[in-house]
Amino acid sequence: MYVKTAILLGGFTVVYTLLVFVDQTWWQGLLLAVLLGLSAAGIGFNIQHDGGHQAYSDHPWVNKLMAMTLELIGGSSHLWRWKHVVLHHTYVNITGHDTDIDLGLLARLTPHQRRLPYHRWQHLYLWPLYGLLAIKWQLLDDFRKLISGRISNQPVPGPKGRELVIFIAGKATFFTMAFGIPLLFHSIGVVLLYYGVAGLVAGMALSVVFQVAHCVEEAEFPLPREETGRVEHAWAIHQAETTVDFARRSRVVAWLVGGLNFQIEHHLFPRLCHVNYPAISKLVEETCREFGIKYTEHRSFRAGLASHFRWLRRMGMPTTKRVTGSCP
Repeated sequence: MYVKTAILLGGFTVVYTLLVFVDQTWWQGLLLAVLLGLSAAGIGFNIQHDGGHQAYSDHPWVNKLMAMTLELIGGSSHLWRWKHVVLHHTYVNITGHDTDIDLGLLARLTPHQRRLPYHRWQHLYLWPLYGLLAIKWQLLDDFRKLISGRISNQPVPGPKGRELVIFIAGKATFFTMAFGIPLLFHSIGVVLLYYGVAGLVAGMALSVVFQVAHCVEEAEFPLPREETGRVEHAWAIHQAETTVDFARRSRVVAWLVGGLNFQIEHHLFPRLCHVNYPAISKLVEETCREFGIKYTEHRSFRAGLASHFRWLRRMGMPTTKRVTGSCP
């Protein structure tokens, strides 16, 4: 994992240096901007994600340091922990609680969200908008969450003390790297263009990997029972049935996305370093089969994308016959 970290951070540094200080032509700049976006996503998938889940190391300070690589690519490790580790992992695919499946009026991702007429075309218009994810949280969302004290409809404590210092210093560092330094060598138009390209590439990669793991036809979207406020299944069953693996046999995919193609294993063992997921996946699958628990995988990333496309189209239809996983 340490070698992988060095490769990813080193690659990010080299690409950034070439883009800002060496680039001479527009096509070189665009290529480097694409690579920078992919490098940022790679850091998020592999280093920051494991650090944020305390899965990178046995030492808390190392996990914290690795989680803070999110600040390097423009995010807030404090707010991410609340949004992803607390809200998403606790309430996977539960409408109104899992903020990762709440796109507001933009789209309908679950059978229990309100459908609007223009959602009929969400399976077409949503794909390019996925690319805005990174730019949106870099420039807007983190500040809005900080001021409002809420993530979607969920109240969360804002950063205080050391966490607030990290938030401010992280944003200052990112804006200096994204705009301050490049503007010393390039025009504002060029800087904004390459920032936009890198941001769109990173946002698309981050968004799509999440969507093919949770917002697909095979995933469940349960609701809590009205009388108890609890979902029907126990925690581990809920994690397995609301999550879908993809491309488990591809070492390349596993390396690039930080083992997040083993999404079921990740949700069951979030504090286990992702390099171990391939070794336990067969045992997890066999255990699920033994106890009659749903275990679903798409054999390829492409199959996962196709399932997400069909799910978006189904959720955008005027009537939805299949209300997946709803409790009686």
